[in-house]
Amino acid sequence: MVFKRQVVEELLSGSATMGQLSRRYEISTGLIGHWRKRYTEGKLIEGKTENVKAIEAKVKDLEQMVGRLTMDNELLKKAMEYTLRKRRENSLPITGKILEGSNGGAKC
Repeated sequence: MVFKRQVVEELLSGSATMGQLSRRYEISTGLIGHWRKRYTEGKLIEGKTENVKAIEAKVKDLEQMVGRLTMDNELLKKAMEYTLRKRRENSLPITGKILEGSNGGAKC
């Protein structure tokens, strides 16, 4: 018999109170109450179950998303650096681009 089920069945049988079980197993009464609720709903499941598999699939999806977002973030950083560098170049008083267009002085 698995631990959670054992604790809840002991509680429901009346052989021990919630406080006694809490002290004996060194777990909170709130946790025992939660287990009891799950047990009565038929949802107290231990071990590797479909729920755990669903969680593992969700974690895998989230890890992939983190990878994509990390790559996107790096691309955006590079784009921002490029944009800032171009702005700095265009805002200088004398740049190579301006000199290229010059014919050597003022026209009369």
